[in-house]
Amino acid sequence: MKNRRDFLKTCGLGVGAFMINPNLPRLFSSEVQPKANNSLLDKFGLTKEDIKKILSTALEKGGEFADIFFEYKISSSLTLEEDIIKSSSENILFGLGIRVINGIQTGYAHTNDLRIEQILNTARIAGAIASDPKAKIKIANLDQINHQNNFYSLENNLTQSDLDYKITLIRRAYNSAIKKEYINKVVATLSDEIQYVAIANSDGELVFDIRPQARLVVVATAEKNGIKNTGSANAGGRIGRDYFEKIVKPETIGEKAADEAITLLTAKNAPVGEQIVVLSKDQSGVMIHEAVGHPLEADKNWRRSSIMWDKLNQMVANDIVTIYDDATIEGYRGSLNIDDEGIVTENVILIEKGKLVGYLNDRLSAKIMNHKLNGHGRRESYQHPPIPRMNNTILAQGDKDPEEIIESVKKGFYAITYQGGMVNDTGKFTFSVNLGYMIENGKLTYPVKNATLIGTNIQILKEVSMIGNDMGFFLGTCGKSGQSVPVTCGTPTLRIDRMTVGGAV
Repeated sequence: MKNRRDFLKTCGLGVGAFMINPNLPRLFSSEVQPKANNSLLDKFGLTKEDIKKILSTALEKGGEFADIFFEYKISSSLTLEEDIIKSSSENILFGLGIRVINGIQTGYAHTNDLRIEQILNTARIAGAIASDPKAKIKIANLDQINHQNNFYSLENNLTQSDLDYKITLIRRAYNSAIKKEYINKVVATLSDEIQYVAIANSDGELVFDIRPQARLVVVATAEKNGIKNTGSANAGGRIGRDYFEKIVKPETIGEKAADEAITLLTAKNAPVGEQIVVLSKDQSGVMIHEAVGHPLEADKNWRRSSIMWDKLNQMVANDIVTIYDDATIEGYRGSLNIDDEGIVTENVILIEKGKLVGYLNDRLSAKIMNHKLNGHGRRESYQHPPIPRMNNTILAQGDKDPEEIIESVKKGFYAITYQGGMVNDTGKFTFSVNLGYMIENGKLTYPVKNATLIGTNIQILKEVSMIGNDMGFFLGTCGKSGQSVPVTCGTPTLRIDRMTVGGAV
């Protein structure tokens, strides 16, 4: 099995475009929050006639479809450690990518030099996959599409906030963790960004979006009698600064990270073997994301590399299981008004009452599988082509009280937080549990560490016997095919009747 994702990965992106891009002065003289319309085109110094010419050039060899993805992103990061600001960065990402689809092939090229000659050359490179001199090239008039979605607020975004405010924010989180007994090290990091995108295609569509993003992460280390353990917590999404005042306070994030680290000081190694496992809400959503979500991305299914490729409209889970991916939840880390192909996003049901009913697709996958587009084409930046990706992947609520689920277990394992996981295309997975508890006679007893959950996705889905009426969410950064994108995953408390728990012997 290969390690495919790291949910706590953070990355900064920059581009050295200052010396070659004549449009950058225009970018920096503009306000941070222009309207998502033609003023975004002005940022790139291009007219609609220029865009039509670029699309025509991309298709001059005979491609079937072409699109252009324009991106301008400001991002910053601050890290507080050892009571000082250890690092601070601000990055600008600016450029465009051109894609040409011909049959099942995709040609892709990108540039951060927005002189029209260079863009046209980039279009020719992307279009080189096609070779039909008899093809008739027709570019429809570009009709601006004003989508009605508005799943994130641009008011008071953190990118506009001054440095002092950001330092105060992370110091509040840092101080709440470091003051706890046994905590000897805390690292608090605040990252934020604002991304402007414009997407034009050879079907004549032109769409715009402005996307905020922020996350505050705290990692705390506790030490006692030579034993060290680490806990972490984070919060954020497509939010403004009010989020950290009214929804989740920085102090809460710091305290949660510290409490986990302190609890682990007294944790024992997990007993190994097959047993009943209860997954808590919050971070257990990572298992739904990894073990279920990725196998249901359409590119793996038309290529027949996913275990789910031939199971559409078949029962793949207990009939109490419904799983969906919803990009339309206001303020969530994985939410989008439009995807990175310009398609309006929607809530996509993947498994409904145990039956596999859908896949997450992009334009190419939908075309090949003859499925309806559902707005899940995503990319890390203009330097990458879009591929089918998750946004906010969620196991739907059940009707059981979480305490009732725990009380139903005579002896078993309760998983709370995770360090990471591995999954392959056969559906086999392992997840490392950072903190868990043993369940004995329907009660949580002592904390455990060094546990690994092992299984296959279809087997586990059929072993789900109880689902809670609560719900928790976990923020992450998902990697696939060399690209990372922000996501959320969610789950209620749930009981799995049979699962292998590995651990230290």
